Amino acid sequence: MALARRSAGREHNGDLRIGVAIATANRPEVVRETVGLIARQSRKPDAILVCSPGEEDVVGLKEFHPDVVHIIGPRGLPHQRNRLIEAAGDFDLLLFLDDDFIMADKYLGEVEEVFREHPDIVLTTGRVVADGIIGPGISFEEARRRLSLPTAWSIARLADVYNGYGCNMAIRLETVRTNALKFDEELPLYAWLEDVDFSRSLAPFGRLVRTERAYGVHLGVKSGRQPGVRLGYSQIANPCYLIAKGTCSWRKGLHHIGRNFAANLYGTCRGERSVDRPGRLLGNLKAIMDLFTQRLAPSRALRL
Repeated sequence: MALARRSAGREHNGDLRIGVAIATANRPEVVRETVGLIARQSRKPDAILVCSPGEEDVVGLKEFHPDVVHIIGPRGLPHQRNRLIEAAGDFDLLLFLDDDFIMADKYLGEVEEVFREHPDIVLTTGRVVADGIIGPGISFEEARRRLSLPTAWSIARLADVYNGYGCNMAIRLETVRTNALKFDEELPLYAWLEDVDFSRSLAPFGRLVRTERAYGVHLGVKSGRQPGVRLGYSQIANPCYLIAKGTCSWRKGLHHIGRNFAANLYGTCRGERSVDRPGRLLGNLKAIMDLFTQRLAPSRALRL
């Protein structure tokens, strides 16, 4: 069933105009099913925008969901998300979703309420009740089952955070437009920590919060992801780049580097199969060598 798009030009009677923005590549079946599940939202989005490098990345999407706005953009998450911001026009809010993030049915309604009641908030991120990225992944069926379970709420509805989690992150577009903020296109491909960089660019202009009652499941689909060696390189190069840029603290950056290196070393030694730990570890080591030879740069991941 196609999701009807509400007109951006109508009177909203206090409602905010919300776009859902999805960058995708190489996973047409996944993005098609994810978009279909957005129809279950109690508060429908005003538009769904999908950006991909080519038509082959979204085969069947228009047939099943003709109201989706499809945009072609250069391959790479920052490039694609910047195109999505441009396409959002005069919307009030833009919710970035990974193509494998499944929202609970009241997610958008909660996000709208939080932004409307708290004009000082410029970014929200939801609570991830299950994250397949750290294991073998989660199926659509399992995600729907988990979202159907009773949920125990935290006492605090909102919690201030250092950064949003890029798989589900909503922004106040007026703040982004006024300050000409963009995702950093120097971060290639999957753009490890692009969410930290963009969040900290927004931080001087308002609050960044996690809203407990906007929650969902990140499937962590393995197909279509970059090779382990490239991701491993980015796990070292990108934090170093952001530290130098000033959008990531030394403590936060070193925590990311140490945690991922340790996970890749441990996973390689124990023969973990769900994640390419040997490839990531090799990428880590190549980046460390480049650091010592002063050649380290996020773009060098493209040569691996």
